[in-house]
Amino acid sequence: MKVLVSDTLSPEGLNVLKKHTEVDYKPDIEPEQLVAEISAYHALVVRSRSKVNAEVIEAGEKLKVIGRAGVGVDNIDVDKATEKGIIVVNAPHGNTISAAEHTMALLTSLARNIAEASCSVKRGEWKRSAYTGVELNQKVLGVIGVGRIGSEVARRARAMGMKIIGYDPYLSSEQAEKLGIETEPFEDLLKQADFITLHLPMSASAYHLIGEKEIALMKPGVRIINCARGGLIDEDALCKALQEGKVEGAALDVFEQEPPSSCKLLELENVIVTPHLGALTREAQTNVARQVSEQIIKALHGEPIVSAVNVPALMPETRAALGPFLPLVRAMGSFYLQMFGGSVDEIELTYRGEIASMPLAPLTISCLIGFLRHIIGEEVNWVNAMHLAKNRGIEVRETSTTEGKNYSNLITMTARSGSEEHHISGTLLNGDMRLVRIDDYRIEVIPANYMLVTTHSDQPGVVGKIGTLLGDENVNIASMQLGRQEDGGEAMMVLQVDEEMSAETLNKVIELDVISSACFVVMPRSVLGGE
Repeated sequence: MKVLVSDTLSPEGLNVLKKHTEVDYKPDIEPEQLVAEISAYHALVVRSRSKVNAEVIEAGEKLKVIGRAGVGVDNIDVDKATEKGIIVVNAPHGNTISAAEHTMALLTSLARNIAEASCSVKRGEWKRSAYTGVELNQKVLGVIGVGRIGSEVARRARAMGMKIIGYDPYLSSEQAEKLGIETEPFEDLLKQADFITLHLPMSASAYHLIGEKEIALMKPGVRIINCARGGLIDEDALCKALQEGKVEGAALDVFEQEPPSSCKLLELENVIVTPHLGALTREAQTNVARQVSEQIIKALHGEPIVSAVNVPALMPETRAALGPFLPLVRAMGSFYLQMFGGSVDEIELTYRGEIASMPLAPLTISCLIGFLRHIIGEEVNWVNAMHLAKNRGIEVRETSTTEGKNYSNLITMTARSGSEEHHISGTLLNGDMRLVRIDDYRIEVIPANYMLVTTHSDQPGVVGKIGTLLGDENVNIASMQLGRQEDGGEAMMVLQVDEEMSAETLNKVIELDVISSACFVVMPRSVLGGE
């Protein structure tokens, strides 16, 4: 396996890669050269300099994984990588402490006018009263984005006596209470905070999150810190507010354009700026390089990954618990499409029982893999299954409840097309897969490589007629399961056979006068047990 490192990376990270792969270290490679050379590599490692756009990804014919030695992946076209089935990994934990500490450094510097005072003294001045600051104690800090870094900032600010309020739609009330944070709606946070710090990833919805309208809601004299991403703040609106005194001061480590060649904010005395230093400590650089390199190696060897941004994280202990269910739901998706066919507008996975408390995304994706491979082929994988479903106009939903009925764990797949819908339910019994309901038929099917599925009237002689026909066609029956809706009504039969059935034999089954419908289902070993 060959790995290209196109940005600077610490020796610790390079050594991890070199132990397992062939590494080309080209930290000064130009964009055109990257496009020209990427086709030879299975993995690409970048930091913030290299732009991994659609052109690079299209040219990377062998690419299996792209690694970002840091948290943000806005310099990587993740959607394009997902479409191509390429895993994107980052190092989300390696620079958390460094970024939080830098935020606190800017926060305290802003409160006490450290930068301006330092420059004044170096000019030979001694203007003490000109740089009177404010205490952080009892001030309200508004944290926008209470993830890894935002949480660490909150902990440190609380130790300095600040009151912490936070806005994060993904923060649970239990976690907020544990952090000592009062959650507030976005606009209410803007109105209450004395200091505001941003800790969000860049996205289309977050672009210019703080603009003229938002600044108008803030307290007079508010101070703003941004160590997250340039573009979260409308720099023109912030510049105007600083000049007018609505905003007392700002401390910025990131800019919409880096380096900020023509940014008016640089001309203002009440602005502290640093050149994107949040993650730039010796410890952080070593940590992120080692972490992303380890994830690259795992991805190339097909091992579980814990920091992929376009694949659900699956820790080893979680994988052990979910493992037996992955082929079950994959088999359910495959069985559905072969049994019912047709277009699908919506797929809903309902999880009941103990499994409902586990991470469900891997199970849902496994079901989609089984379903979509019959439409698209083997190119469907863990990375792009959800993306491909969306592109085909399929809405995917999950519901869950810890309340079980007849089974300790039960998974039901419901697929809808217009007003029509079909259901398949499955579970594990003594560790073995079982399909226990197909539409309204209660049945206990052991998924196998080759299965003949029929519906017929519940009457004597049906099994004999089918058995005789298959015997005449030299088709050996391995096992059989029967299910019905009610006595004397419609019934379903699933026959496991030893080999694939010809179209001619299937037509003969369909033509039997006792048969309402019949289909032949093929479950490859990749569905029943592989990834």
